[in-house]
Amino acid sequence: MKRFLIIQTAFIGDVILATVIIEKLHAFYPDAEIDFLVRKGNGQLLKGHPHLHQVLVWKKQQNKYGNLLRLVHLVRRKQYDVVVNVQRFFASGMLTALSGAKTTIGFAKNPWSPFFSHKIGHRLKGQHETSRNLSLVTDLTDKKWVAPKLYPRKQDYASISKYQVLPYLCMAPTSVWQTKEWPAVKWVELILAQDDEWIIYLLGGPNDYDACQEIVEMSERKNLINLAGKLNFLESAALMQKAAMNYVNDSAPMHMASSTNAPTNAIFCSTIPSFGFGPLGKGSKIIETEEKLACRPCGLHGKKKCPLDHFNCAYTIKKNQFDLLPYPKGMNKEMEA
Repeated sequence: MKRFLIIQTAFIGDVILATVIIEKLHAFYPDAEIDFLVRKGNGQLLKGHPHLHQVLVWKKQQNKYGNLLRLVHLVRRKQYDVVVNVQRFFASGMLTALSGAKTTIGFAKNPWSPFFSHKIGHRLKGQHETSRNLSLVTDLTDKKWVAPKLYPRKQDYASISKYQVLPYLCMAPTSVWQTKEWPAVKWVELILAQDDEWIIYLLGGPNDYDACQEIVEMSERKNLINLAGKLNFLESAALMQKAAMNYVNDSAPMHMASSTNAPTNAIFCSTIPSFGFGPLGKGSKIIETEEKLACRPCGLHGKKKCPLDHFNCAYTIKKNQFDLLPYPKGMNKEMEA
């Protein structure tokens, strides 16, 4: 029996996009044990995953390198056949190189790549991140593309079923990076442009509750419900899966929608889709400024504020660029009957 370890200790969206490797390895090695290493807090994304044997956790924010050394000892004891490192950074590279695995695979840009048994080139533009990730295991599998996938559990679907009685929309208006976050006033414009009958759920983490509540108060709209911080990752993914449309930034909720093949309008402010992080769900649409801005993109991952203090890449996006869906007429009467 082969034993695999996949390493992705970056952010939520990065973990979701790395799930393509789980899907591919399981398809070719159905009896293998596949483990996945994440940073603390991201393990809940993979709870109950049917193709994973174990989820390992690195507490990066607490005694970072002490915990990393403990992980090195743990990984060596597990005697993996193959370690696949999805990251290009020093710490994960060291863990890969010191893993003791028979085969170590990672990107050539990783500073520890000279010590990997297989080094793969990394192309930033013109290729989706999922394709870059899959290139790491091409020699072990094949070149066919597969989609990222999360697996909400029965209890996740059950806990959000009360929100799915009537047709609804989901909006995730926040981001870790300010220049990836469409401004609140623009979200209000989009909300008020929707048919009044739509139930709209605002999604996010606990830290996003206040920002979402501000949008609720600014909108003064019925059927606008703030669920930020009230759902776990898999519950959010399950809710997005059945939404008539998901409106998201270039951030983690976009990848959640992709992982359940959900319809998406994805807003790109300071970043651009050609970096390879665009939406993949059915009916996906990219929303970005129609103006030619010399300052865009201003970075790969977004910044804490607009370097030029105008944020034109966000404010010039118009509500008529979005898919505004008509509410299914007669639905409320049918449900009342």
